[in-house]
Amino acid sequence: MYNSSPFPNRNFLAGFLLTLIASLFLLVNSWVVGKDVFFLMLNTDLGANADVFFHYWTYLGDGAIWVPVAVLCWLYRRKQFPLLLAAIVFSTLITQGCKNFILPAEPRPTAAITNTAAIHTVTGVELHTAYSFPSGHTGTAFTIFLLGCLLIPKRWFVPVGFVYALLVGYSRIYLAQHFPLDVGGGMMTALFTLLLSIAVQQQWEKRKKTT
Repeated sequence: MYNSSPFPNRNFLAGFLLTLIASLFLLVNSWVVGKDVFFLMLNTDLGANADVFFHYWTYLGDGAIWVPVAVLCWLYRRKQFPLLLAAIVFSTLITQGCKNFILPAEPRPTAAITNTAAIHTVTGVELHTAYSFPSGHTGTAFTIFLLGCLLIPKRWFVPVGFVYALLVGYSRIYLAQHFPLDVGGGMMTALFTLLLSIAVQQQWEKRKKTT
C-alpha cells in the first residue's frame, strides 16, 4: 500500500537504487573513458530490426506519454494525483533548467563529434544538434518507472519497468540523439524529481488532515 515516507516500500527502494547505480555507471564512465568515446562504444549498429525497434520505442519517453499515465493515475490512484502532477512539473523544470540555463544549448553527438561518419544514425530520425544535457526522454521514462515502483505493489513491475526505462534511455544513444552522459543525467533528474514530488504529496496529505 502507498505510504508517503521517502522510501515507502521495497519496490520503490529497489527502483531508486537501480536508477542510481545505472546513472552513476554512465556518468563515471563518461568521465573515465571520455564522453565521445563512450558514446561511440554504445552507439553501435545492431541491424535493421534494432533500428526499427528503437525508432519507435523512444516515443515511450516522449512528453505525450504522460497523458495515458495521468488517466490511469486518476482512475486508480486518485489520492496520489498531486504526486503525479508534481512529478511532471519538477521533471520539466529540472530538465529545461539544465538545458537552457546551467548548460545552455549543449551540443549533441552529431554536432560535437567531428568524425560524423563514425556515428550510427537511423533513417527517418530527425537529428537534433543542441540542448543535449540531460536527456528529457530518459528523465520522463525513469520518472514514470519510479512512480510505478511507488504506486504499484506487484514485484514484477520493478524488472519490467526498469527494462522499459533503460531501453528508452539507450534508444537516445542508439538514435544518436544523446551522449551516455545525458542519459545518466536524465536518470538523476528522475531521482530528484521523485524525492521532491514525494515531499509535495506529504504536504498535500498534511493539509488535508488539518482541514
